[in-house]
Amino acid sequence: MTSHPATGHDHPSPRARRRARPVPGRARAVVAALAALLVASLSTGCARSVPGTGGAERWSPTRVAGLDITTGESGPRPGVADSRLRVLGTDGGEIDRLARNAVDDVQKYWSERLPADFGERFRPVTRLVSYDSTGPGAQVCQASTAGLVNAFYCGQDDTVAWDRGELLPGLDDAFGPMSVVAVLAHELGHAVQFRLGLDPDTGSIVKEQQADCYAGAFFRWVAEGNAPHFRISTGPGLNQILSTLFSIRDSAGVGFDARGAHGNAFDRVSAFQFGFGDGPRRCARIDDAEVRGRITQQSGDDAAREPAGDLRVDDRDALVALGRTLRDAFDPGGAASPGLVIGSAGCPAAVPTTPATYCPDTDIVGLDRVALVRIGTPPARGRPGGLGDFAAFAEVASRYALAAQRAAGYPLTGLAAAQRTACLTGVWAATIVAGRGAALRLSSGDLDEAVAEMLRAESLIAADLDGASVPSGFARVEAFRDGFSGGGAAVCTGRYR
Repeated sequence: MTSHPATGHDHPSPRARRRARPVPGRARAVVAALAALLVASLSTGCARSVPGTGGAERWSPTRVAGLDITTGESGPRPGVADSRLRVLGTDGGEIDRLARNAVDDVQKYWSERLPADFGERFRPVTRLVSYDSTGPGAQVCQASTAGLVNAFYCGQDDTVAWDRGELLPGLDDAFGPMSVVAVLAHELGHAVQFRLGLDPDTGSIVKEQQADCYAGAFFRWVAEGNAPHFRISTGPGLNQILSTLFSIRDSAGVGFDARGAHGNAFDRVSAFQFGFGDGPRRCARIDDAEVRGRITQQSGDDAAREPAGDLRVDDRDALVALGRTLRDAFDPGGAASPGLVIGSAGCPAAVPTTPATYCPDTDIVGLDRVALVRIGTPPARGRPGGLGDFAAFAEVASRYALAAQRAAGYPLTGLAAAQRTACLTGVWAATIVAGRGAALRLSSGDLDEAVAEMLRAESLIAADLDGASVPSGFARVEAFRDGFSGGGAAVCTGRYR
């Protein structure tokens, strides 16, 4: 986030993708810690589909994208015979068994959906290859697999390949077996593009957004109980998939126009949710114009011009700038703006929330400086930290959004209030995108911080006055995106009631 003065397939080759989505073995402990942060304690939830994801459905606190919220087991189905698909290079171990079953289920899905949705017969991929990136290199898709921590689809010989040595075990350790299924569903999405004749000159970001979307469509089928080998809950199970997408996002500063770009976390999650809500036909509509119309990831040139680092969230000037953006978003006339103070909100009877508390009696948002700094300071090498400046400021914005709801006569407690708050926080975020002249401006990685925050169990972005959160991370992100892309506060108050 930056502050400003107030003035008036060919799918990318394996070699090209070495840095795109690595999960090095040495980093597994870090990834596991991130997983715990992102998915711990998330259970049931509530959601309503956004435009482009089943928008005809009315929001319900017990459903997500038209399906009942479930909290049961996610992962391999017990007592089911393993797939007999042939895998070259396999060591016969557990990871390859998981991958083989995943590919089998994904191909079964496409054998049904490709004829139904596109009038095309699905032809299974020609080769499946397992390799160990820590061992001697083999040649796959004209590249050596030595050190290649990746999974990929190669259109040259119609191959899906995966690293059983580092990548898939690391994901399984951090996020569970369904993360492995998600990665392979994404790669099979590229095989679907190949079969549908996607122009080989199509940009990487379009290919990757489509593949994430196709993966989301597949997981809808799994959630509906159709997959022979796997099952997933629509509560914690989907949250783990979103956490996986967060972990394999492009790094901040990578432009959407870069070779091999996959998308930031916000855009990857959005594409997945489009597929989950509306199915494969919605995915096929993703093209260059559609992506450029909604993508939040910056171009490489724009990212290079951004100042590096995060703002100090307890800096007086930064807080003044934050207050200005909140007034502009929710109370442009300035007639009834709540106070924003460091310290108590002056509401002894209220349930305190961290790092900010809104008191309806005094109409003040009180900030806990220590907690704000803890969330707003990103981790550094060898030092734990929070999420970043935008995550901290978005939590403050959520409390300010409660004041706006109070002024408009809406209740401030309950799941509808929590979901409406997430949506309104997205409205505020949309007012500070580049080019709007706001006192604060979104920087590379800021919306990814919001995704990470909303996947925490105690997310304040999607919480009511007392801090009770919408328990589904999938639903939280969906509501935030409603506000970010939906055209204003009326979208939030009209849907979440």
